[in-house]
Amino acid sequence: MSNAPELHTERLVLREWRDADLDPFAALNADPEVMRFMPKLLSRDECAARIQSFRDHFRDHGFGLWAVEVRGLAPFVGFVGLNIPRFEAPFMPSVEIGWRLAHEAWGNGFATEAARAVIAFGFNELALQEILSYTVPENVRSRRVMERLGMRHDPAGDFDHPLLAEGHPLRKHVLYRLPRPVDGL
Repeated sequence: MSNAPELHTERLVLREWRDADLDPFAALNADPEVMRFMPKLLSRDECAARIQSFRDHFRDHGFGLWAVEVRGLAPFVGFVGLNIPRFEAPFMPSVEIGWRLAHEAWGNGFATEAARAVIAFGFNELALQEILSYTVPENVRSRRVMERLGMRHDPAGDFDHPLLAEGHPLRKHVLYRLPRPVDGL
């Protein structure tokens, strides 16, 4: 087990990963619409490895990407959480917030609701000074979530993702920043 602290919102539970999450997580990562702004679809084996890496991140850092369930409705709709990027960039070291939800869960405000709980955890429990997020410029849905969270686009921080080859259509990324509030959350 990863010892992930559980976070609760009005409608959601952000919890550690369970073995039963593999099948819905694999389905989510095999959905071309969900993965539209990701480099590729993921196989079931790749999803199992990702879940293990999420558990390891919690074990090693005390935070990570939580599995998200909708209370009383859906035992798994995706993930939201904090991560330490595994590449070099001018804004490193940093902690990023990210999310990926099943297509059926879109449009309900779940990403924003869960991300607000994660941001509060990051600032209040981890004493982070800043939380970043990034995506490709065309990912308007995620950019809107970032803006609803109070994150601001930092055009000077936009970058070419170093894990994607030169010329890859998803290589250009926009950077959003959220500084720690002066008066806390």
